[in-house]
Amino acid sequence: MSFKVTVIGAGSVGFTKTLISDLLKVPEFADCEFALTDLNPHNLDMVHQIIAKIVAVNNLPAKVTATTDRRAAITGARYIMSCVRVGGLEAFASDISVPLKYGVDQCVGDTLCAGGILYGQRNIPVILEFCKDIKEVAEPGAVFLNYANPMAMNTWAANAYGGVQTIGLCHGVQHGAHQIAQVLGVADSELDYVCSGINHQTWYIDIRAKGRKIEKDELIAAFEAHPVYSKQEKVRIDVLKRFGVYSTESNGHLSEYLPWYRKRPEEISKWIDMSDWIHGETGGYLRYSTERRNWFETDFPMFLEQAAKPLDQHKRTSEHASYIIEAMETGRVYRGHFNVRNNGIITNLPDDAIIESPGFVDRFGLNMVEGITLPLACAATCSASISVQRMSVEAAMTGDIDMLKLAVLHDPLVGAICTPDEVWQMVDELVVTQAQWLPQYKDAVPAAKERLAKGTVKTKDWEGAARKKVRSVEELREVVGGHH
Repeated sequence: MSFKVTVIGAGSVGFTKTLISDLLKVPEFADCEFALTDLNPHNLDMVHQIIAKIVAVNNLPAKVTATTDRRAAITGARYIMSCVRVGGLEAFASDISVPLKYGVDQCVGDTLCAGGILYGQRNIPVILEFCKDIKEVAEPGAVFLNYANPMAMNTWAANAYGGVQTIGLCHGVQHGAHQIAQVLGVADSELDYVCSGINHQTWYIDIRAKGRKIEKDELIAAFEAHPVYSKQEKVRIDVLKRFGVYSTESNGHLSEYLPWYRKRPEEISKWIDMSDWIHGETGGYLRYSTERRNWFETDFPMFLEQAAKPLDQHKRTSEHASYIIEAMETGRVYRGHFNVRNNGIITNLPDDAIIESPGFVDRFGLNMVEGITLPLACAATCSASISVQRMSVEAAMTGDIDMLKLAVLHDPLVGAICTPDEVWQMVDELVVTQAQWLPQYKDAVPAAKERLAKGTVKTKDWEGAARKKVRSVEELREVVGGHH
């Protein structure tokens, strides 16, 4: 069979290599067309060389193209994947540094909290441009697979306003399940589970190890006894004890989605671990991304060397995309966890929310498991975030800066730290700082600048409560200044 798959943001060299290598592991896809597109021609050329070499070495009839013309890449595609970050590291730096001035200490800032909300404002207009192209030039009925954060907001906008069938994909569920298998001492293949909620706040509400149901107390004991996770996952373990279920997301991520663990600087060190950025370091992902901003340059020879190896040496990963496409094209059923509009799938979350929950894919498409009810504490936590997401999407669609401020005001962590006046000034500062990536706020920027000039809220020069002394915020700004 032959069809076209397009990767937008293909300059994410390592991830694109993974996605397409996984697809080429499916025998029926040997003669597909893979269209790569990115704004950065240099990165695009590197990934093109890698994928073309994989195809050539394995004597596959597949076609590989690369172009900076996104619309041309999408033309005739049956499946379109997105892994873009609008504004790059420069915008990301202000997602972290501006809220810090107001006391909001984020580890990642790409899903919720002040940084994640602004990230959504930058991404949503671009996501809708993708949808417009898909409707106009892709195959009729083309499927949009979104890997880009903020997952829920992007997928919400694409489904509600883009008019394209969009499925959001994330690997957090698989990674959390791997942890659970490790602490229980079983293989990944011996663990069965139902995980449901919203992206990055998904909950393992039923766990079976070798067919035996695992209860709360056994799981707590297993995590507390683990020599590594007991130190790295303090927030997740504490939430497990209080809620009764384990969360998918990493310690650092989860700590910034909730109002309890990063609200007072003197408390933060009790809950995070500095052995790796993902466990709660202030601005950890920004530091990691900045220091590795050109990693693919040095690793490119290694990628080319790997590309010269036969595909049978590539172990297919747990990323959902290849399995979804395989199921839709061949009928081989795939069970995974997908981000889609709720519509009653989870009984105690709003219908319009983008939820992450189990489903099955076959030739008939994606079929979600309906009638799941979350534990009340999990539903309450998800509902608070969903309200923020809903307002954030509305703000991004309308360019309503007052709605944007209300979204940030209702964010759980921001609300635990900031007064309304602080939120209003912080959002003005974020919108002015990021104006070049926020076309929908063009008319709001002049007034925001005037308000900032008269600003009465005092800010502070603060690096955060848990920052590795590798680079200061100022040094990070200098490093990313020329790398959009």
